Amino acid sequence: MGLTTRVLAIDAGNSKTDVAIVTADGDVLATARGGGFRPPAVGVDAAMDALAETVAQTLGTAGLTSVTHVSACLANADFPIEEERLAAALRARAWGTTVTVRNDTFAILRAGVTEPRGVAVVCGAGINCVGMRPDGRTARFPALGRVSGDWGGGWDLSEEALWHASRAEDGRGAPTALSHTLPAHFGLPSVYALVEALHLAHIPTLRRHELAPVLFATAAGGDAIARTIVERQAEEVVAMAVVALTRLDLLSEQTPVLLGGGILAARHTQLNDHIEHMLAERAPNAVPRVVTASPVLGAALLGLDHVGARRAAQESLRRHYDA
Repeated sequence: MGLTTRVLAIDAGNSKTDVAIVTADGDVLATARGGGFRPPAVGVDAAMDALAETVAQTLGTAGLTSVTHVSACLANADFPIEEERLAAALRARAWGTTVTVRNDTFAILRAGVTEPRGVAVVCGAGINCVGMRPDGRTARFPALGRVSGDWGGGWDLSEEALWHASRAEDGRGAPTALSHTLPAHFGLPSVYALVEALHLAHIPTLRRHELAPVLFATAAGGDAIARTIVERQAEEVVAMAVVALTRLDLLSEQTPVLLGGGILAARHTQLNDHIEHMLAERAPNAVPRVVTASPVLGAALLGLDHVGARRAAQESLRRHYDA
């Protein structure tokens, strides 16, 4: 490993992109932040053009035109064929001699462990789970929503809360405080008014995500329906984690199970306690913990793994981001 070894780390999510250039000694030469990376919405070429602006800024700050290795953790890289296509698009940009592409959930996993070994479940707008071992074996799910068997992201929680609230208000379902707390969040008098406002786009569709925290607050207040939804989400998190541990033959070994993303990192007591309780029953050797480290740290650590950097370099890089 030469003295000029450099890694370009990219963590590109749907809403934002973080880029960093690090040395083989773990020093950070430059960083930059850009917009979201959404090939399904704008096409691969346009997504790469947007990413190129952030990368060019980072390379310019570092006084470089290219690096040794590009470690990219990208949203919407859900299947190996998508990783291959995105890797080819990155190689065409000639930012690095070698390129690896992974789903962005791997960045959160690697950011939370001292070696590439463990499982991560991430709940943000959606839900995803990945696992890895130092020998290169991985476990993953398509994570495309209900069509691939997923449930439990922020969108799902908001939709489920609205379903129960609507039925409670008109008499089709059991009573729940959600029929009051959800519309009250938007200053509306009823679920009917809330549904109308969402349907007519008086409330932008994206604001529906704001209902997930309302759900958790309602559950914390003791509402039975809200608590049932939260418990269902915990069951989904544990189901994914246990399957990943099983696929990687890690059930019998003490293994970190990282909980990341906006919902799990918020440390909702009922949710996280229920996850820990069920993991203790189904995977007693799992060690659950919340990870809030920057995902671009994970992308950089994966890059340092690739170039064979020393453990001291990884520790130095982690101290930089912890600071």
